[in-house]
Amino acid sequence: MHEIEPYYRWRDDYVAAEDEQSPFYSTEYSEFEFDKQVYNYLIHPQWDSFGSNTLYLKVLFVDYERGYSIIEFIGEWNDAINNDIMMLKCELIDLMVDQGIDKFILIGENILNFHASDDCYYEEWFSELEDGWIAGINFREHVINEFKHSNIDYYINFGGELDELNWRTLKPIQVFKRVEEQLMRRLN
Repeated sequence: MHEIEPYYRWRDDYVAAEDEQSPFYSTEYSEFEFDKQVYNYLIHPQWDSFGSNTLYLKVLFVDYERGYSIIEFIGEWNDAINNDIMMLKCELIDLMVDQGIDKFILIGENILNFHASDDCYYEEWFSELEDGWIAGINFREHVINEFKHSNIDYYINFGGELDELNWRTLKPIQVFKRVEEQLMRRLN
C-alpha cells in the first residue's frame, strides 16, 4: 500500500497545499518518512489525514467557479467504528460547501471496505447541496454493494459509466463533464 500515491498529474492545475481556501493549505509532505498507516500497512506520505485512522484522502482538484471538487480516497471507510463520514463532513465537506462547492466526485478505487452505521451525515450532506450532487467513481463492486445495502446510494450516485470511468486520461474539467453528463441522463 505504501507505493500507491495519490494521483499527481493534475498538480499543474491544482495543489490543495497551495490553495488558501483548502483545509490542507500549507501542508508539508515528506517523500521519505512514512507517517500514516491503515492498520499495519504504511501508506504513501502524500495522502492527507482528516481525522480517521483507516481512511485517507487527497483533494485532487477544486473549481470554485463551477462549484466542483474531485477527491481520491485510500483505506477502509468505517462509519460503524470510526464514524468516518462525520469526520469527513466536519473536517472537509462543510468547509467546501461554505466555499460554494456543491458537486463532489469521490474516487474510490483504493477503498478496500466500507462499514456502515446510519445515513444521517450522508442525508445532511446531500440536503445541503440544493442543485448539486455526489458521485462515486470506480468504487469496487463489494464496496458499492455495502453502500447500497445501507441505502447510502440514495445520496451518492454509483453505477453505469461511473464504475468504469478512465479518469486518469482526462483533465479535471473532462472528468466533471463526463460525470455531470451521466447524472443528467439519469434525471431525464
